[in-house]
Amino acid sequence: MIDESKPIFQQIAEQIENDIIAGSLPEESQVPSTNEFAAFHRINPATAGKGVGMLVDDGILYKKRGIGMFVSTGAREQLLAKRRESFRDDFVLPLISEAKKLGLSPAELIHLITQEGEAS
Repeated sequence: MIDESKPIFQQIAEQIENDIIAGSLPEESQVPSTNEFAAFHRINPATAGKGVGMLVDDGILYKKRGIGMFVSTGAREQLLAKRRESFRDDFVLPLISEAKKLGLSPAELIHLITQEGEAS
């Protein structure tokens, strides 16, 4: 799972986010401990803690003192909104910009997307 192209703590945070979005970590469920993440990925617990801490700072996770970390209510919707915005910024807006450069109308662009979606 560890990818050399981005920091490990970000990958830990993304793994937790993906599990929340997929539903394998539902709201109010307990998240594995930083020591469990560290042991599984063979990394320093402080690195795992930094990834978990990012999600606490974003309100995705919260700590129950003496028990562990839990998924916040509304975390899935918050993550979906963030990912949709990122998808728009990273993919849709550049796609529209390139389509305009190529002289493609919105209808032609929709047709191309629909055609490719059906082929997949």
